[in-house]
Amino acid sequence: MHNVNKQKGFSLIEVLVTLMITTIALLGSISLQVVSKRSVYDAMQRTSAAHLANDLFSRMRANSTSLVNYIPGGTIGQGARGIAPANDCLNPAAGCTDIQLAGYDLWQWEQHLDGQQEQVNNNPVGGLMSATACLVGPAGGGSGNYQIAIAWRGRTGLANPAINACGAGTGQYGDNDEFRRILVIDSFIAAR
Repeated sequence: MHNVNKQKGFSLIEVLVTLMITTIALLGSISLQVVSKRSVYDAMQRTSAAHLANDLFSRMRANSTSLVNYIPGGTIGQGARGIAPANDCLNPAAGCTDIQLAGYDLWQWEQHLDGQQEQVNNNPVGGLMSATACLVGPAGGGSGNYQIAIAWRGRTGLANPAINACGAGTGQYGDNDEFRRILVIDSFIAAR
């Protein structure tokens, strides 16, 4: 006697269960990829902010006879420094004073902060998103601790960081500043 009810192949239910498990696994993988890309983007923005802060500290150390002129008395970013200074202090023939060099350094640094060096269709794309920088230091610009705070817009909403008020309340980081990210770096600079 032969058993006529031998199963051959897969049943429709088995195929559907396998398809459902595979779909759930793929959706989980895609979700993980999205979260990973956001995290990498946020890390890249934080790294860029740290490089920018250290660049400005280096400029200040190189021109430490004019430290007071690096404290702008307001925020830097989004074109706040205006057009290029008349003297191009990168050109040795320009003969810039220390004060002019400080102004030029701040203008050029803001260009990097805003991403003006890299543009697509005349829109800056290389800098931090909606960046604002705040600089503070000793009154009179002598030797002492200087602080650079750089705020930018993150991709996802989080609790508003309360470590520094730079850029807070401007509306560009969400209604409650939930998209505001901030990096604050302090450094001692000796005046010459």
